[in-house]
Amino acid sequence: MNRDSVTWAGPMSAVITPFSDGGEIDHHALRENIDRQLGAKATGVLIGGCTGEFWSLTADERCELFRVGADAVGRRGTVLAGTGAITVVETVKLTLAAQDAGCDAALILPPYFIHLNEDEIFEHFRAVDAAVSFPIVLYNIPCNALNSITPQLAARLAELDNVVAIKESSGDWNNFYATLNAVGDRLRVFCGPSSIYGVPAVAAGADGFIDCFPNVWVAGGIEMYFAAIEGRDEEANALQRTGRALTDLFTSGGRSLYPATKAAMNMLGYAAGDPRPPLQPLKGEALQELRAGLQALEII
Repeated sequence: MNRDSVTWAGPMSAVITPFSDGGEIDHHALRENIDRQLGAKATGVLIGGCTGEFWSLTADERCELFRVGADAVGRRGTVLAGTGAITVVETVKLTLAAQDAGCDAALILPPYFIHLNEDEIFEHFRAVDAAVSFPIVLYNIPCNALNSITPQLAARLAELDNVVAIKESSGDWNNFYATLNAVGDRLRVFCGPSSIYGVPAVAAGADGFIDCFPNVWVAGGIEMYFAAIEGRDEEANALQRTGRALTDLFTSGGRSLYPATKAAMNMLGYAAGDPRPPLQPLKGEALQELRAGLQALEII
């Protein structure tokens, strides 16, 4: 497999995992959010990624999420399932579960917590790749995973049989651009932090976005891709400025991305529930400033 084995492109939404008041996965809210994304022209969704709080879910819950998400999307778009884990055994089990659930690919980040060298990261992916026959999307998010998929490592991983794409979420333009140049002829390259540099990424040749902001900024976060790819430069640049402002708002003043995303969704009437511990819901001044910022940006 390689980039030509799939047809994925455009803006995909990294959807949250909504929880009920009792802390269970809220199937109805998940389906509503997926419908909202696809209705706004998202070409697919990522379920159970970092925005989906995969690290707070049991293995059974992750498999449940794969089944519900894939059923909700049906044939309307691409379904990527976050199946990354520390061990090869667990990653393979989750990847096979995603395949059985009807997802289109597994999004896999390097093993996390323990620092690894590039050969160790490569061997992890090689072992997973050898155990499955299912498209794999590499996931580079070193701020969360600790371990990086450098452009050089991405080039090695691109030779594995099932690897077809990469979600480059380093937040470092130089790393993104170097990765695009290193593997763009073999892998589909998706920009993770499109709210920061999605428009330049499209201009450079990115195949699409996989970002969390469409959970809140539904139309703008998705339309930014189409404005950029269609050459509507003034509109694209205006949307990029809003995306940058949202990023700053969600990650300042004592706020972090995932609780802020859920808080903003709840303000908009999009059922999200609270994040799972150890994350805590926003309250007090941090919540008030979030609301004021969203009002200033005319999001609410």
